[in-house]
Amino acid sequence: MPDETAHTETLTPGLRHLRYMSDTPVDADEVRHVAELARVDLDEDEVEEFAAQFADILEYFDALDEVPEVDREDELVNVMRADEVREGLTQEEALSNAAETEDGFFKGPRVS
Repeated sequence: MPDETAHTETLTPGLRHLRYMSDTPVDADEVRHVAELARVDLDEDEVEEFAAQFADILEYFDALDEVPEVDREDELVNVMRADEVREGLTQEEALSNAAETEDGFFKGPRVS
């Protein structure tokens, strides 16, 4: 059985990630660690559920390694319209619907 802490580096064009060599790519201890960093309290059932969900997500990333590369178009064309300079709002017009203003500026709630 491979060591669960061992890993190999997988290089794909434009993408570099670590692939853990284990039957369970994310174990319960890793889920607890991430939950602690996020300051989220999880019970044991949730830890196991998240470990399984993370394993499913990582399988999707492995599937992306199977997607073939395609050649890009040499001559891409911008399909966006050109910018047009138009008259903007005056300060008074911009502030007219504001719930609160102070000294000619929008006033929002205080963020601690």
